[in-house]
Parts: sequence; structure tokens; C-alpha cells
Amino acid sequence: MTDGIGHMRDDASDPDKGRTYTVAVRALCEFTAKQGDLDLRFTPSPSALEGMAGHTTVTSRRAKHYESEVSLSGDYKQLHVRGRADGYDPKRNRVEEIKTFRGDLEKMPDNHRHLHWAQVRIYGWLLCQSRGLAEIEIALVYYDIGTQKETVLVETCTASMLQQYFEEHCEDFIAWAEQEIQHRTVRDAALTSLTFPYADFRQGQRQLAEAVYKSAVAGRCLMAQASTGIGKTIGTIFPLLKASATQKIDKLFFLTAKTSGRALALDAIHLIRQHQPASPLRVLELVARDKSCEHPDKACHGQSCPLAKGFYDRVGQARQAAVRAVMLDQASLRTIALTHQVCPYYLSQELARWSDVVIGDYNYYFDGSAMLYALTTDNQWRISLLIDEAHNLLERARKMYSAELDQQQFRSLRQTAPKSLKGPLDRLHRQWQSLHAEQTNDYQVHAGISSKFLLSLQQVGADIADFIAENPESMHADLQQFYFDALHFTRLAECFGDHSLFDITKTNAQGGRKNGRLCLRNVIPAPFLQKRFTSSHACTLFSATLSPWHFYADTLGMPDNTVWIEVEAPFETRQLSVHIAHTISTRYQDREHSLSAIVDLIARQYSTQAGNYLAFFSSFDYLNKVCTLFVERYPDIPVWQQSRRMAEDERKAFLDRFTPDGKGIGFAVLGGAFAEGIDLPGNRLIGAFIATLGLPQVNEINEQMRYRMQESFGDGYDYMYLYPGLQKVVQAAGRVIRTQQDQGVIHLMDDRFGREKVLDLLPRWWGMGKSEAKEYCQKKMKASHVALIDSHGDLDGYARMPITPH
Repeated sequence: MTDGIGHMRDDASDPDKGRTYTVAVRALCEFTAKQGDLDLRFTPSPSALEGMAGHTTVTSRRAKHYESEVSLSGDYKQLHVRGRADGYDPKRNRVEEIKTFRGDLEKMPDNHRHLHWAQVRIYGWLLCQSRGLAEIEIALVYYDIGTQKETVLVETCTASMLQQYFEEHCEDFIAWAEQEIQHRTVRDAALTSLTFPYADFRQGQRQLAEAVYKSAVAGRCLMAQASTGIGKTIGTIFPLLKASATQKIDKLFFLTAKTSGRALALDAIHLIRQHQPASPLRVLELVARDKSCEHPDKACHGQSCPLAKGFYDRVGQARQAAVRAVMLDQASLRTIALTHQVCPYYLSQELARWSDVVIGDYNYYFDGSAMLYALTTDNQWRISLLIDEAHNLLERARKMYSAELDQQQFRSLRQTAPKSLKGPLDRLHRQWQSLHAEQTNDYQVHAGISSKFLLSLQQVGADIADFIAENPESMHADLQQFYFDALHFTRLAECFGDHSLFDITKTNAQGGRKNGRLCLRNVIPAPFLQKRFTSSHACTLFSATLSPWHFYADTLGMPDNTVWIEVEAPFETRQLSVHIAHTISTRYQDREHSLSAIVDLIARQYSTQAGNYLAFFSSFDYLNKVCTLFVERYPDIPVWQQSRRMAEDERKAFLDRFTPDGKGIGFAVLGGAFAEGIDLPGNRLIGAFIATLGLPQVNEINEQMRYRMQESFGDGYDYMYLYPGLQKVVQAAGRVIRTQQDQGVIHLMDDRFGREKVLDLLPRWWGMGKSEAKEYCQKKMKASHVALIDSHGDLDGYARMPITPH
């Protein structure tokens, strides 16, 4: 089974030999041969596609007898080392390690070259061993993707020399491998005997836990809609930990959209560990670079930052201290890093390889260059995913796989760019202008991206990369940013398809000119996310608003055998009084006429039961108009309102007004900071007014996205407008009832809430929906081969989860 950067396996034929640890050549060398400074001065390395193309170019230049991608392996004590050499020339008796680069090879840090030599020497020994060679030539082939020239560095080594080198590196790693084997053995034993930290489950919590456990046993993805108040976080983490030993799961990735989600996950694991203090479970919190950098005024290299100087010489001791500490939240990791004088952020990147549970943002696994996904595929880890508040993943993924170029910023860059880049930038400018000439409307979607424009953009990116590589000390921030934007745009352009739109928006600029904003706009992230889901052994997406299931399954690219469950709510219909204002319309053309009715409705409810309320609106403009009229008409009722771009202390002050004995109305925007992720139990919040269906604005961009949804799924309006809008409504309404003791009221202020299709999308425990909704859902599931878990959590005959409450 996989562990860390390698694999462990039991030798059934000879039990006395115990477990063997399998490690890749690259991973072995990165552990044993990295030394010196952390050096991240910006020298733009080739992209993955450029690197693959460079390898292909080099191997295509070789003779017909040349062997590419040579699989090799060898053993030392309980280590099994394996890898794939880039190439071997049997006539020259030369093994080659190919490295692509751009810029001045002489400026490559020595510790990079040291690592490359280590890799090719290991491959040299494995070749000597497998083919009975007494000696071999080992070669580093550096291929400049800009000039397409090769620089070849060659050594001749005897087999005995390379064997000694191989065994020295294995010895350096073997103590760590033994420690990891022991850790995994003890960890799995502890997880097998894990007990639930409470005497019993909350209502619905066991049903959720059973479903998560069984989907892990079945190796399937699960979509779980579960109301607030059942303890979703611990109800999903616990069963996956329980399944980890029997299912040989190496890593559990808990992924969330917000910092609060990370905190809840850490609290849940801390609670589990309190009831099993001897458990060696290693838990790591990943924090963004800008939130963990100790020296934001310094560059990431040894000549600037003291925590980068000698990083690889000290990281081993820091790593050892960290795995002993076990619980590595941001504060604990920072303490260890500073004790050993290494960078906390890059120490966390190293520890992701050795942790059992990793807690971090969605982007660490789902982004195009995601670290956790790359490590998973490179090391063939068997992982389980928990996706917290999964309704957020759609919009987040759309942003990950969209790219934009702004002509106004480009024009500014042309004015300040180095002289050597003027020519390429001018050529790109002409191609950009030609796109404008072909477009008569200010906004237009194009069927494809001009190949001439893309070629110019790629050339500019390559020229900027070469310039920066040759002049690393004279970095221009705007030049670097445009390089990143251009690189992201060209990478997404290479996989442009029906999942995205290419549109151009023209705006007026000074002097009567037009500026153009080019956008590769992702509409359906499913094609990008599918591999992420299928690379996991099991995956659970959970949220209080994850319906209709087919909307998320289609747009996110869930596997065909995904399981769906709606967990029984812990609340009763009598706790919540829901009213629909059938005489009010919040449609755009009716908003001015709606103001008076909304204001009077809010005031009537307040006079009936004074207390704390939230009122949600579709925009700040609408909010301000209602609030202004409310203050004029009812000046004695306290009000406070959300403003644009509120600072953290302002958001806190807004929420602090909701005291248990407080009274007043908080005006907020639907989908904003106060419509999701806040907890105001009891009398801190006794009701909500929602003056909108939350539908996205009807504009040219959204209409084009609706057309694309229609082409793909046949329900364009629902997929683009209705489902995302009502998800926001239900999230906002969910602020009112937080515990089984809460009582509250919700006023849905729009006549469209009375439509059967809308009622069917509201939570069933509200008692508003129709029975036809569940029947329709079941029919759709059968058509799509999606399983529906019943109220007992049964799935395809899998046994119930062996839970022992504390």
C-alpha cells in the first residue's frame, strides 16, 4: 500500500522479511539529494506541455535503436526502488536524464544540478544491474526550449561506483522508511479501534456517517445533502478514518472554501484524538502563502530571506520534529519551522507527503496546477476526499478554469516594457486589434480563438520568459503579471471546448479608442474535475444545499456510479413558520413598486414579535432603497446594514449587533458575507426576510452561459438561474434555525416562491414541497445510474459501519 512518497507491501511468500517499502527514484533523490538554499527567484520554467514537447524533441533526434522511457527497478534491504529513465542508447551505452529549461544554464543553482546528477546515477546503477553492465555513461541532457539547443554533460562510471552511490542514498532513506512502516502499522491499528467521541449520534448524523463509510468501502463518490445542526464535519471525518485501515487509504484530504471550514475540521479531529490520545494520526493544515510568509518584504531565495538560506540542509530535522508533533495547525507548524529556521509555507508543502489528513482550500486539489492532485498521481496514493460546503465548488472551479486578458493593462505594459520586448508586444497588439476589427458589437461570443493571436501570445510569453530568465534581478511586476496571465490563457486555450466560452468585451477608452477584454470563460468545469474525482478511491461532497443532485452531478463531472443521499433533518416543521408574500414581485421592473409593501411587511412582523432579524436583497442598490424607506417610515425600529467591501472588523461589528436580548433588523445582500457560514443560534436571530429568488442577473454573459447549459443539459434556464438562485435562498434561510431548540420565521417575499417547481426545491422539512419532486428525482437517478441511499443508509448490501460510541 502507498505511504508518504512510496509504497509499502507485505511479502506473503516470506513473512520473516516483513514489509517492503517501494519508492520512486525521483522521490528517493528529492529526499536524500536536495541540499542548500530554497531558491525561487523567478526563472520561468517550461510548462508541463512544453516539458513533454521538449522530451519528445530530444528523443526524436536520437537513432532508431534508442530506447525511450526505460522502466527500471532494484532492491536494497527492505527498499524497492523503481523508476523510468528518460532514455538509453545501447550502442553508446549511455543513459540520459533530459531536463528542459529556458534562459542561461550557467545561472541554474548548483543544488538543482546536484539533484539531477543523483537521479541519473541511480538510473545508471539500475541499468547496470538489470543488463549486467560493468560500466556505463551517464548523461544530463539540458534542452533549451527557446533556442532548441541541447547541452550534454557526460560522466563514465563503473557499476561498482554506481552501486555504492545507490546504496548510500538508500541508507540515507531507509531509517525514514522503517519509521513510516511503523507509523502506518500503529496508525491503522488505532483507526481500526476508533470509537465515536460521543455517547450517541445526533438525529441524521448516524445516517450520514453510515453513507460515508459504505461509499468508502464501495470505492464510490457520495453526494450528501444534510441540514445544519447534525454535525456534518465530524459525521464525515469519523467514518472515513474508520474505513482507512481496511480500505488501505493513505490520505484523507478535507477540502473547504473558507477558513471557518478548516477550523471546524481541526476541531473535529482534535475531539476524536481526545478520546484516543495514543493515536499517531498526522494532521496538517495548509495555509496560503501570503498568510504564512514570515518575511513578505523578501524574495524566496537564500540571498534575501534567512528562512530560505540553507533550507534543505535544515528541513530534515524540521520534518522529523513535525511528524512527532502529529497535530500541525498553522500555529504549531509555524513554531516548529521557526525553531529550525525554515520557511513555514514550504515546510507545509514538504509535510503534505507525510501527513495522514490534510486540511486545505479547494484549490490544493482541484486547481489546474494543484499540489495535492499532482502528489496523488505522481505517488499513486490511495486517497479519500471530503468536500465541505460543496455547493461552493461550482463557482470556485469556474474561476480556476477561466482566464482573462485586459487590453488597457496591456497598453500600459507596452509603454514601460524593456526595449528588447517591444517588437513581440507590437505584433501581439496588431493581432489584438484585428480581433476588434472583426467584432461589431461591444460584447460577442466567438466560436474559436484566432490561431494567429494565440501564436503571437505564445511567442510573447516565451520572449518574456527568456528576458526574465536572463535578467532575474530586474523584475517588473506588471511584466511578470502579464506573463502569468498569458501563460494561463494559452494553457486553457489548448483545451478550449464546449465547456467554455471565448468572448470579447469592448469598452470605451480615452481618445475614442476601444479597449478589449478577452475572456476564456468556463461554464461547465466537469471536464476538468472528472479526473480529480476518479483519481480518488472515495469522495464525499456534503452541504446543506446540494440539490437538485443532477445539477451538481452534471456541472461538476461526478462519476456515473455516484451515490446520492438526503439526510433526515434534525428539525421539525413546527420550529419554523414559512410565509410567502404572493402579492409582492421583486422582478427588476417591479422593484420600485415593491418597496412600500416590503417595508410594511417587515414592520408588521417586528411588531408581532420584536427581536433580531435579517433581511436579504438581490443588490446593494435594492437594499439601500428599502432600508432608506424603512428608516423614514419606522424610525423607532433599530436597523444596521451591510456595505460594499466591508473590512473584517466591520463585519464583526455587524454580527455583534445580534445579541440574545437584542432587537432590530440587519439588512444584507443575498449571497454575501452574512447569507452563509454564520451561526446565530437561539434569540440571536429569530427570523429572516428574503426579497429575491437570488436569480443571477440577466445579461449578455449569463444568457450565453444559459445557451451553453441548454446545449449540454437541456435545462438551460434552471441550470443557469433557478438552481443557483434558490441555493442562495436556502442558505440564507438556514441562518434562522441552527439547533433543535430554535424557533423562527421566514418571509419569502416574491410571488414566484408559490410556484410548484420552486416549492419542490425548498427543504422538505419546511413542509412546503410536493411529493412529485422526490419521484422525479428518483426517475432521473435511475436514468443516470445514480444510486439513492435509503433512510437507513443502505448501499448495495454493504455491511453497516462498525461504530462504537464513546
